[in-house]
Amino acid sequence: MDERSHGTILRIRPLTETSLIVHWLTPEHGRLATVAKGARRPKSPFLGKLDLLLSADFSYQPSRRSDLHTLREVAVLDRRSRLVTDLQSLRVTAYATACIEQSTESDTPIPEVYELFTALLDYLALHPPTARAVLAFELKLLACLGMEPDPAETRLPPAAAQLAHDLLDTDWMDLPNLAASPSDARAVRQFLHGFLIFHLGKLPRGREEALHPIPSPP
Repeated sequence: MDERSHGTILRIRPLTETSLIVHWLTPEHGRLATVAKGARRPKSPFLGKLDLLLSADFSYQPSRRSDLHTLREVAVLDRRSRLVTDLQSLRVTAYATACIEQSTESDTPIPEVYELFTALLDYLALHPPTARAVLAFELKLLACLGMEPDPAETRLPPAAAQLAHDLLDTDWMDLPNLAASPSDARAVRQFLHGFLIFHLGKLPRGREEALHPIPSPP
């Protein structure tokens, strides 16, 4: 029997000359991998419905032998066209994806992480991708996983510890109004570098690229 869900596409990669593997993030099932059979054919019913960061309602047939399920139908909800045409936004979301993949198991409900990733995408749809957003995502993800650092025990300077606390607690849309000195932001960034390695085993790939916004053309 087919199951229905809704989610956001994290990754897409070829499986065969005609089929794709589509990795979803969903609230009910967490990370879910599906095979879209025939999706690369010119007349595929999936044509135009499978793009990076796209959100959709979809149905799939669960596999009894592996964690790769069969995608049946897709109804697009949000294409997020702006994000997929902005290189720095893609770098930030790719890093966020790497963090989620490294810190969670597939086919396991993670509604808080799904909501966090959706909030990040909504934020990036309206605001430039900044290092501040990356640090906020790291802290909020750690909180979802029950690993958030206690600013009072981080040995950060008081102002930097306060910044870490504010990045964790501030709503996404209020993030641009958060005051932060370059030195405090640098201290939080360096602290999280070591904290992530300690708790996740290694630094998720793409962090440096996500933290270094591409300069605007003159």
